[in-house]
Amino acid sequence: MTTDTTGTAARDDEPRPGGPADSPFVRACRRRPVPHTPVWFMRQAGRSLPEYREIRANVAMLESCRRPDLVTEITLQPVRRHGVDAAILFSDIVVPVAAAGIDLDIVPGTGPVVAEPVRTAADIDRIRPIGRDDVDYVDEAVRMLVKELGDTPLIGFAGAPFTLASYLVEGGPSRTHAKTKALMYGEPELWHALAGRLAEMTLAFLRVQIEAGVSAVQLFDSWAGALSEADYRRFVLPHSTAVLAGLADAGVPRIHFGVGTAELLGAMGEAGADVVGVDWRTPLDVATRRIGPDRAVQGNLDPALLLAPWHVVEAEVRRILEQGRAAPGHVFNLGHGVLPETDPEVLTRVVALVHELSAGPVGRD
Repeated sequence: MTTDTTGTAARDDEPRPGGPADSPFVRACRRRPVPHTPVWFMRQAGRSLPEYREIRANVAMLESCRRPDLVTEITLQPVRRHGVDAAILFSDIVVPVAAAGIDLDIVPGTGPVVAEPVRTAADIDRIRPIGRDDVDYVDEAVRMLVKELGDTPLIGFAGAPFTLASYLVEGGPSRTHAKTKALMYGEPELWHALAGRLAEMTLAFLRVQIEAGVSAVQLFDSWAGALSEADYRRFVLPHSTAVLAGLADAGVPRIHFGVGTAELLGAMGEAGADVVGVDWRTPLDVATRRIGPDRAVQGNLDPALLLAPWHVVEAEVRRILEQGRAAPGHVFNLGHGVLPETDPEVLTRVVALVHELSAGPVGRD
C-alpha cells in the first residue's frame, strides 16, 4: 500500500479513479495505458510567456520563489495557455540551499552566485538541515496550487547533489566544473561529505513538497553530463540514489533528468527513478534500451527546434512519438528547458499535436 497525494490509501497498481493520481501524466510515469501521450515542458512557466515577464517585472528571482501568490500564478500560466498535462512548481534548484544558510543570489544573465564557495569541511558545516518551517512558502504555494489545479497533476522538483555541489564549489555556473572535479578527485572524503549533506537537504525539500500535495517529483542533475560513467558511479550515483530511494515510500512517481547524459542513462536508471528524462541527443528507442524495460522515459524534442518552421517541428514531434512507443511509458517533453525566444503559440500547437497524434490507448497493461 502507498498513499497518494490526497492522503487516500491506494495500491500502486490500482490508482484512485479520477484526480491527479489517475491523470495521463501519472499513468504514463507508472507505465500504465493512457488515453494519449501526456506532454509538459521544462521551463514552461517562464521567460517565453509575456504574462510571466509582466508579473516578474522588478521582482528578483529568489523573492518571486518565496511569494506563494506569485509562485501560484506563474505555475498556472502555462497550464491555462497551453493545456499541458502537468504543471511544474515555479521555483529554483538553489531555493533549499539558500534556506539551508548559504549566502547566494540568482543574478540575471548569470545564474546562481555563491558569496563564499564551499570547499572545506568548515564550509560544509555551514549547510544546516532544513525542514518545513525553512521553506514554508513552498509548502503554502503547493497547497494553493493543488486546489487550483484540480485534476491536473503538479510536479515538484529539486536539484540533484552533484549539480548543487557544482554551484557551491565553483561559486556559480561553470563550463568545465574544474574546481568541482578537483575536489572530487583530490579530496574524495570531503566530496562525499558535501554530496551527502546535499542529498539529505534535497530529500527533506522534496518531502515537504510531497506532503503538501505534489503528484510527482523531478530530480534535476543538469551538469551530470560533464562526468564519465565511472566517475558518475563513484561520486554521484550513491547520493542521487539516497534521494530517490528515500522517496520510495512516498507514493508519487520520481523523474530523474540530466543534460548530456547519453552514456549515463543506464546508471541514472539504476538510481531509483520511475522515469528517466532524456535530452535531445539520444533517440528515445535507443535510450530505452540503455535504461531498461522497468522505467518510463521523458523527452526529448530539441528546444531550439521550436524556432524552426512548423513543418519541421511537426515532423520531429512525429518522430519522437514513434520512437517513444518503444518505451513502456512515455511523457513527451523537451530535451531541456524552453528557450526565452520561443513563440508561446508553437508550444500550444505542439501540445495539441501530441494529443491528436497519440489519441487512443497508448501503453501496455
